[in-house]
Amino acid sequence: MAKTREAIPSPQPRLPKSPTGIGGFDEITGGGVPTGRPTLVCGGAGSGKTLFAMEFLVKGVTDYNEPGVFVAFEETPAELAQNVASLGFRLNELVAKGKLVLDHVRIERSEIEVTGEYDLEGLFVRLGYHIDTIGAKRVVLDTLEALFASLPNEAILRAELRRLFRWLKERGVTAVITAERGPKGELTRHGLEEYVSDCVVVLDHRVTEQVSTRRLRIVKYRGTLHGTNEYPFLIEQDGISILPITSVELRHTVSSERVSSGVERLDAMLGGGYYKGSTALVSGTAGTGKTSIAASFAAAVCGSGKRCLYLAFEESEDQVVRNMRSIGIDLGACVRKGLLGFHASRPSAYGLEMHLVKIHSLINDCRPDAVVMDPISNMISIGSPAEVNSLLNRLIDFLKGRGITALFTSLAHPDTTEMTEIAISSLIDTWILLRTVETGGERNRTLHILKSRGMAHSNQVREFTITDRGIQLTDVYIGEGQVFTGASRAAQEARDRAEELARRQERERRQREFERKRKLAQAQIEALMLQMQQDEEELAMAFAQDRMRDEARALDRKRSSELPRADAPAGASKKRTAGKGE
Repeated sequence: MAKTREAIPSPQPRLPKSPTGIGGFDEITGGGVPTGRPTLVCGGAGSGKTLFAMEFLVKGVTDYNEPGVFVAFEETPAELAQNVASLGFRLNELVAKGKLVLDHVRIERSEIEVTGEYDLEGLFVRLGYHIDTIGAKRVVLDTLEALFASLPNEAILRAELRRLFRWLKERGVTAVITAERGPKGELTRHGLEEYVSDCVVVLDHRVTEQVSTRRLRIVKYRGTLHGTNEYPFLIEQDGISILPITSVELRHTVSSERVSSGVERLDAMLGGGYYKGSTALVSGTAGTGKTSIAASFAAAVCGSGKRCLYLAFEESEDQVVRNMRSIGIDLGACVRKGLLGFHASRPSAYGLEMHLVKIHSLINDCRPDAVVMDPISNMISIGSPAEVNSLLNRLIDFLKGRGITALFTSLAHPDTTEMTEIAISSLIDTWILLRTVETGGERNRTLHILKSRGMAHSNQVREFTITDRGIQLTDVYIGEGQVFTGASRAAQEARDRAEELARRQERERRQREFERKRKLAQAQIEALMLQMQQDEEELAMAFAQDRMRDEARALDRKRSSELPRADAPAGASKKRTAGKGE
């Protein structure tokens, strides 16, 4: 039986899409708006509908070579050109090149009287002429409410709306149509536009506790997957910027390269510094030196030739530079070299999401190797702890995805120094805890590494001082069962030195006494030895004398025995003499 070849599944056909060129929007839509179909952009006043549509059209011309037609029912071409000139959109130049048509259709309700059957045939003719003239691929209608404002017949209005969207599809142009939201929060005024559109984008401009935030949500997108969450967006100098914050995943790469903290002994405590691309938190109560440690890190990054972005939420750039100069950290030189960028603002300047978008935009512009955020605890003033935690969670994921080393500072409560108000300890790789210790009528700073993932860090407490040469770490002094810092440490060290001196002197005295006794004993031994030697000699001499006397006596007895005795018979003497001779 012949083996049949397994069929290879053909790739799924994808819906053609036209990129808008709007930062972030094409990412969350997977490519842009549907090609050759109408997209409805609805929102309230000031939400950015016209700007969205204009950027879609201008970027289409400049970036994708797709000519476009903009039909406005409220603003004139001159007004449009003037309004978007600050964003760098040169509409008149594009019009002169034949790439763009700006058409104003004036509709004044007071001048219109509906007689007979109403239709949009005239608009179709006018629009078709413009499309054919420049070969337009993109069309914008701004806004539908102005077009149908004078039409009281609901049935005709709905019919014409359907006909308008169908006509745009038949022409094969990629269209963006703006519309206002209903008075009770409906997506549109007439409740029909969202149903006949292939893609519906809602722009929202809300104010919460006096802080405004713009958000974008894709309500509908036929034939394709898309992000469904709300995304904050920012209208910047070059247009709209949207941050696809919820698309970030934990797939960032890691590095074993170390980045100096700017404090030599702190680097040693960390085993060489922070990991590149990791996050560090410096927390402590007021006045513990959080900003000084952050500035040391920024200066070290710039000193290595890398770029750093400093986000200050309490002090201005000049204030930070001046204050750090007083402790020997010259951030001004880093700024002049273009290695250090500052962004100083009050947290209340934007909403939380807007801050996130702004930071995203700054990082894209600066391309830093490290970011300092000082302090993050101030964000509590514009959002709940859970909201701030959410922001930082997304920001950290974004920074790690870029391999950017980040250092955050946080103000801690004196009673809960090992806790942060926004509960981000689990998101942080390295947590440095600063404290002040009050002893002997003074307060001194201590530093402790609470945690540091992936490195064998020191578990010891170090005292540090802020000097005119930067931050200097010293060992804390432990004596008498307690830790001494500052003047108490110096006093205790003096006391211990005095006690050590006394102990050394006592040891030396005892040593000298022992040496004296040893020498005395040795002298006595030598004297005894001499005495014994003398006694031995005398004894030997006495023995010699005795032996000599014994010998003398023996000799005398011998001599006396050899002499003839006067009382002995004469023959006795000869016999004894003859007996010896026999």
